[in-house]
Parts: sequence; structure tokens; C-alpha cells
Amino acid sequence: MKLASLTVDAVRRAGAVHEADRTVSVLPASLGTVDDIVRGGPQALDAARAALPGPDVLPLTEVRLESPLHRFNRDILCTGWNYWDHFEESRGKREGQDPASRPVHPTFFTKGPDTVIGPGDDIAYDPEVSAKWDYEAEIALVIGRDGRSIPEEKALEHVFGYLVANDVSQRDLQRAHGGQWLKGKSIDATMPLGPWITTADEIDDLAGLQVQCELNGRLLQNASSGQMAFSIATIIAELSHGMTLRAGDVILTGTPSGIGNAREPQIFLGDGDVIVTRVSGLGELRNKVTLTRLT
Repeated sequence: MKLASLTVDAVRRAGAVHEADRTVSVLPASLGTVDDIVRGGPQALDAARAALPGPDVLPLTEVRLESPLHRFNRDILCTGWNYWDHFEESRGKREGQDPASRPVHPTFFTKGPDTVIGPGDDIAYDPEVSAKWDYEAEIALVIGRDGRSIPEEKALEHVFGYLVANDVSQRDLQRAHGGQWLKGKSIDATMPLGPWITTADEIDDLAGLQVQCELNGRLLQNASSGQMAFSIATIIAELSHGMTLRAGDVILTGTPSGIGNAREPQIFLGDGDVIVTRVSGLGELRNKVTLTRLT
């Protein structure tokens, strides 16, 4: 099932997307939003499935898809350096902040929930905030069941579904604040998320997803999820070690090589740029970088 968020008659509703005919079934208001379904457990998802096919079916071209999730328990949880090609492409380009060696455990950081925008929304851009705006195509996941110290072999049982994200980053801010990543990853209205949540049962091969990012029609990132340094199950197990993950938590799983900061010459985002972020089987985001006053 592909769960989307949309507004109908000024009310946020959950919808089920049918990619084959490019339509969306608006689910009954009694089921609540996508956030409610994620937190409602298997019963809520079963109720959503039982509501299909519904009487209210709209063409996708006639609706505005929002970020699937709007109610966040905490910061977005993120994984860094999770494709070795990406780790290596930035070696010597981290302005003295290179680690001594490859990490032996996943590297985690967070970004504020106010970064989240919808799959077609404009990405805020303010050159007074940063001079180095970069793109990072990623697979994101949503936790569907609470758990702490989750064994790796049971980790995927806690995943509700998967979606696409772009972890737009401000590299100069990332370097300027002690080498930690929170500030350079948390600028408002800069992380498109969506276009919907594909439930976990629809993904047959987590290691066979293709992650891509295009900037103004030029393909700059293109890698298989099979190239991840640490699997999604490992990420969940290590992140949850001694720390409770809760239904509704969003986790980003890292970006592959091809980022703008590591290129020669470097490529940074600017006003008017169009970024297309896609993951096979999960859909695509299309966002315009737009001059926005953030200071």
C-alpha cells in the first residue's frame, strides 16, 4: 500500500495511491491522517486496506501531495557515511574534520522536523544563511512499532514503510560548528519527504533499490541500496540499542557518492535549480530551490 497525505476541503486526509492508473483513493475521515495510521498498528493499516476501493478516487494530477507525515515525535534520525564511495569521495575535503579511519559502527545525527517539506514544495534557499547548499538523495523509513535494543534479526519487523528524502545540507555550517552536523542539516523548509509511504510488505529486496538525484536534468547520484555500508536492519538495531524507537519516528539511511561538495569543480544549489530525487519502487520528489528569507 502507498499512503499519501493530501488536503480535501481544507481537511488533511490520508489517501491510497494507485500508481498503475495514477489515481489516489481518499480514505474515510474516520481513519484519520497518515500519522494516525502509522501509530495505529496493524489494525489501523488493515482498516485502511479494507476501505479500498473507496468511492472517492481522484487523479493524482488534480491533488497536491503533502509530506506524508506531519506529527513528529522528535528530530529526524539520520545516518551518515553509509555508502563507502561517499565516505571516500569526501576524504581530504572535510576541512580538517576527517575521521582517522572508516567507522566500524553507523554514524548518527539528527535534523530538526521543521526541515520537512512536501514532495513538490519549494526548497528554501537563503544565501545569507549559507554559501554551500548541497543535495543528498536518501531512502527514509518510518518506524511502525515501538522497540528498544531491537535484535538485528527482528529489526525489519519494526518498519512501517519506506519513502524518499533529500537531506539538503549547508556544508559551511556543517564545518563551522565543531564538526557536528545538527546545524548544517537543520535549516527550515529544506528536506523534501515523500511522495508517499510505501508499506514494508511491498518491498521485496531492500538491497535492490536504486537511489538517484538529478539537478537541472543532470544525473549526479546513482547507486544501489546494496552498496550501503550498514544495512537497514543494522541501522535500526544499533540506533535502538538502549534507546527506544517509537512508531512515527523517521530514519534516513545515508546518501551515496556524487554530492556537490566532493566534486571538482564543486556544485552547490542556487535559486531556480530543480532537484529530482527518486528511489525505484518508492517514487520521486521534484523540488525547486527558491530564494526565501530565513534570517
